[in-house]
Amino acid sequence: MKRAVVLFSGGLDSTTCLAMARRDGFEPVCLSVQYGQRHVVELERAVRVAASFGVRDHRVVAVDLRALGGSALTADVPVPKHDSVAELSPGIPSTYVPARNTIFLGLALGLAEVVGAQDLYIGVNAVDYRGYPDCRPEFIRAFEALAQLATKAGVEGRTFTVHAPLSGLSKADIIRAGLELGVNYGLTHSCYDPSADGLACGRCDSCLLRAKGFADAGVVDPTEYAPR
Repeated sequence: MKRAVVLFSGGLDSTTCLAMARRDGFEPVCLSVQYGQRHVVELERAVRVAASFGVRDHRVVAVDLRALGGSALTADVPVPKHDSVAELSPGIPSTYVPARNTIFLGLALGLAEVVGAQDLYIGVNAVDYRGYPDCRPEFIRAFEALAQLATKAGVEGRTFTVHAPLSGLSKADIIRAGLELGVNYGLTHSCYDPSADGLACGRCDSCLLRAKGFADAGVVDPTEYAPR
């Protein structure tokens, strides 16, 4: 089987992306990044989810983005909380991490060269790129072009493809697709500000969009929420 590097956080989107990479006939090499995020519990879930998929090569790389700050996920800035999706603010949220996907894809590209892969998977989607500039389809295509110029493999004629199979999908669409592929969403974690024991807060942007996705898909939400 050909290998593909899958950027993998252990969340709803990246887990669905992992299932799709396997569906597409690739042996996934999962790459998780410990970047100083306050919701580091996602990495524990990533290990569990990868194991449930039988992933044989799962690497965790540490990059300290707290040294840069500039985000509610990597600095001492409160994570915004709301009571409903209707209250979410338009524009780029404070949970945007400067250059995160550029850095993550750069790491994935380096790993792809090392393991001989020409395919990268990232779980960006329609909900994300309404607010996060590094989730837009234009960014993905631009990075794909950069990969050809910036690598030994590219210079030697190998072509890299950055797959964003969730692009254009709503959360409900993603959940439906994942369930068809046998994803157990009860193992995944999406909350930006979990409790000390790893329970989801239920009020951050990510929690609200995840809950709405399950509701819109007509599926029971398996997420464990902390008492309010």
